[in-house]
Amino acid sequence: MGSTFIIAEIGTAHAGDLGRARELIHSARECGADCAKFQCVIAREIIHPLTGAVKLPGGDIPLFERFASLEQPRSFYESLRAECQDAGIEFLCSAFGLESVRTLRDIGVTRHKIASPELNHVALLREVAAHGLPVIVSTGVSRLADIELALSFFDPARTTLLHCVTAYPAPEEQYNLGLIPSLRAVFGVPTGLSDHSQDPELVPGLSVALGATIVEKHFTLSRTGSGLDDSIAMDPVMFTQMAATIRRVDAVLSLDEHHGRRRVIAEFEAEYGSDRVSAVLGDGVKRLAPAETRSYPTTRRSLIAVEDLPEGTVLAPHHVAALRAETLSPGLEPALLDEVIGLTVRLPVRNGYSPPINFWH
Repeated sequence: MGSTFIIAEIGTAHAGDLGRARELIHSARECGADCAKFQCVIAREIIHPLTGAVKLPGGDIPLFERFASLEQPRSFYESLRAECQDAGIEFLCSAFGLESVRTLRDIGVTRHKIASPELNHVALLREVAAHGLPVIVSTGVSRLADIELALSFFDPARTTLLHCVTAYPAPEEQYNLGLIPSLRAVFGVPTGLSDHSQDPELVPGLSVALGATIVEKHFTLSRTGSGLDDSIAMDPVMFTQMAATIRRVDAVLSLDEHHGRRRVIAEFEAEYGSDRVSAVLGDGVKRLAPAETRSYPTTRRSLIAVEDLPEGTVLAPHHVAALRAETLSPGLEPALLDEVIGLTVRLPVRNGYSPPINFWH
């Protein structure tokens, strides 16, 4: 068994400061990460300007404005990629729409990362598939049908799924790590973990014992920082602890995968208690975690009007966008975009509204 690929999810913790980004990259490498991952944020690709405030780990955040403040020019991501190369760590970056994914392609990324809310963003999935690069797909706040849709666009031989619970922080007892082998068996692709739980060892270590090939964890220089995810991220001490645990599990499994897995689980049971370990392992049945249930309709993409549409408007592509609804009402699936383009609006549609299909004819 090969070594687990460890991703430090830096996201936007750099706050647009290249000096801080360099420090994060080099610190992540020193703490045991194989990859530094960022987010190529373009606010209008993600949410509607009328979204308003959203409750996040740092408090109630005016989300569109905050995302807009995190936008950076292409040269910024070129600098991040060059800094990662100098540090000897892979550069990875999530894209959220066509402009961001094309920017990443143009600067020479070696693979793409699809975040969980974009599993139904058909236009993005098509574009990523057209690039022909390996793909990592997160599966938080999703059902099996959502995962199946996303995977239908990609070559299984070049795709890895990451099991995830989309909550910040994510309760460890809801992680249901048995899904790591289950998803691998169902979809026939390698599986890993994107982890938002708070113990640096328990969930990551057990995930590797169950066959995770990748572990992704938020990384920050300080958990008291002002970044969107700083309060739930691992600081250098915690990340180093996590990486050491993963490497220890790697070493045990490399000697004897089957018996090594049982040994690792027994060690965690001795340290954390069998009930706690059993809760984390779960039953391996794919379902929304309780922490995700309420956010499922609004976290994923919906077709939302981006301007007022008077009665009689013939719907054109620029009238709607596939966005995360968040505080707005969720609407039609993005896969229906081609079917509604060209239809006539029979009732007025307000900007930011997600009209049902009977609004058009």
